[in-house]
Amino acid sequence: MPIQIGRKTHDFSDPTGLLSDCHRRIEMFLGSLEAVADVIDRPASEGTRQGLEIALQYFSRAAPKHTADEEVSLFPRLRQNQDPEVQSSFSQLDRLEDEHRWAAPLHAEVELLGEKYLLSGSLSGAEVEKFRNAVAALASLYKRHITVEDTVIFPLAARLLTQMEKMEVAEEMAERRDLVSVAQTDL
Repeated sequence: MPIQIGRKTHDFSDPTGLLSDCHRRIEMFLGSLEAVADVIDRPASEGTRQGLEIALQYFSRAAPKHTADEEVSLFPRLRQNQDPEVQSSFSQLDRLEDEHRWAAPLHAEVELLGEKYLLSGSLSGAEVEKFRNAVAALASLYKRHITVEDTVIFPLAARLLTQMEKMEVAEEMAERRDLVSVAQTDL
């Protein structure tokens, strides 16, 4: 059963707004991981366990859909646009896709160590350090990544994609989440 965490301020009529809403959730769950990293060298409190479980679940289930929303639905449509402003953003799109791949092993490390901590209640000193380093690297990467998407890429897409392209992006986003077709909702 999917969990709805965090407020949505946008709907499928504004797919780039929905993607930005997802960034707020990513930031929230990164904050949870950073809070866990601060105390992971101690036995877990119930709040720490719960925060870690929910953050790990979010990053393993919802975040890959967000990445697909960008890499499969949004970025290819931008690359097809002949507007000079879009053409000049191609290197940023390439870098953003690279960052998705750089984040994957960091997420895997956090998940592995986080699950071990949840199961055993403790990590070795080296594992604590690895967890903290991976979380810090993710936080740093996402801060830059989200800034570029929220201030450059998403506004550019909102301005230059046609209404039909936006609807196609929204449809694909809904399908990834097994939601009713957005064409059946009021765009």
